[in-house]
Amino acid sequence: QVQLVESGGGLVQAGGSLRLSCAASGRTFSEYAMGWFRPAPGKEREFVAGISRSGNIEYYSDSVKGRFTISRDNAKNTVYLQMNSLKPEDTAVYYCAAENTPLIPAIAGPYDYWGQGTQVTVST
Repeated sequence: QVQLVESGGGLVQAGGSLRLSCAASGRTFSEYAMGWFRPAPGKEREFVAGISRSGNIEYYSDSVKGRFTISRDNAKNTVYLQMNSLKPEDTAVYYCAAENTPLIPAIAGPYDYWGQGTQVTVST
């Protein structure tokens, strides 16, 4: 079992920044690829960003590429999502997820473990 706890959400004006954190416990964190997701119309959850086990490969959705940065600190069992140039359409609950794989799944299905989510609200 892996337990995930997100933090760092909040209310920010358009153009502002937030950094989300996801703290993991329970298993060897470095064995898991990590992803960030948010709800989207017509989808279970929309992929936002993902990072490989070692942190050397990152992958982003087109909607956030160039604005968001995912990173991880395996010594601290934590993955981060730095969100810059936020837009009102980024408003959502953001979930982190973990999967024991050398890949970076860009859909929700393969991920076995999920956090409870943290709310991000971007005002105009």
